[in-house]
Amino acid sequence: MPATDRKTALIISAHAADFVWRCGGAIALHAEQGIDVTVACLSFGERGESARLWKEGKSLQEVKDIRRAEAEAAADALGVARLECFDLGDYPLHLERADKDKLVDLIRAVQPSFMMSHSQYDPYNTDHMYMTQVALEARMIAQAWGHNPGEQVLGAPQMYLFEPHQTEQMGWKPDVFLDITPVWDKKRKAMEAMQGQVHLWDYYTRVAQQRANHFKRNSGGQSGGRDCQYAEGFQSIFPRCVDTLA
Repeated sequence: MPATDRKTALIISAHAADFVWRCGGAIALHAEQGIDVTVACLSFGERGESARLWKEGKSLQEVKDIRRAEAEAAADALGVARLECFDLGDYPLHLERADKDKLVDLIRAVQPSFMMSHSQYDPYNTDHMYMTQVALEARMIAQAWGHNPGEQVLGAPQMYLFEPHQTEQMGWKPDVFLDITPVWDKKRKAMEAMQGQVHLWDYYTRVAQQRANHFKRNSGGQSGGRDCQYAEGFQSIFPRCVDTLA
C-alpha cells in the first residue's frame, strides 16, 4: 500500500473530459468513502474534442489551456486526489516507450485497488481503444519483478472499462452497475465544467438515468430492488475472487 495506507484508485483517461462523462460518479463516490483517486489524462483532447473552441478561433495553446482548466475544475468537483496530465496530444494519441514507462511509474506509485479505462473496441475514436491497450500493457509491466528491480510491484487490481459513447457499436457489456445517486450533484457540476462540450451534459444525464433503471432491475427487480436515480455501468476484465456467492 502507499505510505498513507489509504485505499487508492487510478483512472486512465485518453482525453481531458473522458473521466468526467464516463466515471465521474464512481470517482466522487469513492472519494467520499476516503479512497484516494488519481486521474491520469493522457491528452487534453485539444485536436479532436474541442470543436467549439476551434470555431471560436482559439490557438492550439489556448485550447490546451482551456481544456486543462476545465479538467482541473471537474477534478476538484469530484474530489480527485491527484490529476496527472501527460499532454501527449490526441487524434491520434500515441505513447513512446518513455511515456509508457512514466505511466508504469504512476501505477506503481499509486498502487491502485482498482483501475479504470476505456472500452477495448471503439472504431469511432481509436484513441480510446488504444488507451486501454496501453493501460493493460502498463498494468502488466508494473507487475513485473524484473522491471526496475527494487521497486514495489503492482498486485492484481481489477480493470474496469467504462461506458463508451456509442455503446451498442463497441461490444461493451456491463457486468457492474454502480449507484451514484448520492454524488450525482458532484458529477453534474463536473460535467458543467466542460464548457467545450455542452452538448454532452444532458446526454450523459440520460445515460445515468438509463443505467439506474438497469441497477434497479438487477438488484431484485423494479418492485423489489432499492431505488436508484443515477448509476454508471462498467465491464470488468479480470475474474473477481470472492469468499461467498450469497
